[in-house]
Amino acid sequence: MKVSVLGAGSWGTTLAILLSLNGNSVTMWEFRKAYAKTLNKTRENKIFLPGVKIPDDIVITHDLDEAITDKHFIIIAVPTQFIRGVLKQFSRKNFHNTTFVSVSKGIEKNSLLTVSQIIKDELPDLADSNIGVLSGPSHAEEVSRKIPTAVVAASNDMNTAKQIQSIFMTSYFRVYHSDDLLGVEFGGALKNVIAIGAGIVDGAKFGDNTKAAIMTRGIAEISRLGIALGAKPLTFSGLSGMGDLIVTCMSKHSRNRFVGEQIGSGKTLKQVLAKMDMVAEGVETCKSVHDLAAKNLVDVPICDAVYEILFDEVDPIKATFNLMTREIKTEH
Repeated sequence: MKVSVLGAGSWGTTLAILLSLNGNSVTMWEFRKAYAKTLNKTRENKIFLPGVKIPDDIVITHDLDEAITDKHFIIIAVPTQFIRGVLKQFSRKNFHNTTFVSVSKGIEKNSLLTVSQIIKDELPDLADSNIGVLSGPSHAEEVSRKIPTAVVAASNDMNTAKQIQSIFMTSYFRVYHSDDLLGVEFGGALKNVIAIGAGIVDGAKFGDNTKAAIMTRGIAEISRLGIALGAKPLTFSGLSGMGDLIVTCMSKHSRNRFVGEQIGSGKTLKQVLAKMDMVAEGVETCKSVHDLAAKNLVDVPICDAVYEILFDEVDPIKATFNLMTREIKTEH
């Protein structure tokens, strides 16, 4: 298959390598011309994925037209808030024989759209069967080193989900398929907000009990909001829901957990983001979740508390006290 990966961050690079090793003809697009040249010369993504060789047969380009022309699959690995801007640069709109696969985990601010919805919005002639998503507990740092990983490929069209499953499946990267596109997207996006909350717990030195509460009640909030927006309940107990939540809340590789940890230890959001090369999707998604929940009248107290800590600079200790002293409720 002819496959293009748009975005040469750690995840885009990892998936480009995986797809190449799987026998596909792979092109990887990097938006910075100078860094595209560096990647071509060194065959190593020293900023985002140091120590991992990029195979010589992967074409690395800054030319977007080259990257999107005559491809069976276009993998979107650009941070969510920049995807629309990239799609607007497409010189052509006829992609009837191309499947778009989102591997980005976020919700666009203001529009409150998932990535599949952004793609459909910018490429309205694209059929639903030409859009899919790949998500699950999968840090690039581990997948690039062939550490066993399981994820899920989803599309509203099950045949498309199975095709995505097929091109990515390896002996160390196990892919399941699903027809719950929105559920898989919401699980991947919303867990980043909860992961920031888990990081705040770590930074504030609360303990394992608190973190377990944040994760368990967090998946309840993710499920509640996702179901209200049309997702299937069972999806949130799977890889793109609970699975991704666990790894993102617990892992040293998690950018979102790191952001929370730094804020929990006393830093401001501005201070934390100023020192990060990579994008923590949960920061902007937190705004979107806050707005989506208010718009749909869904109760998401943990997400709301994270929002207040990030953007209203509410003290984490006070926010936690407010969560703990809410009115008495039944668990389910």
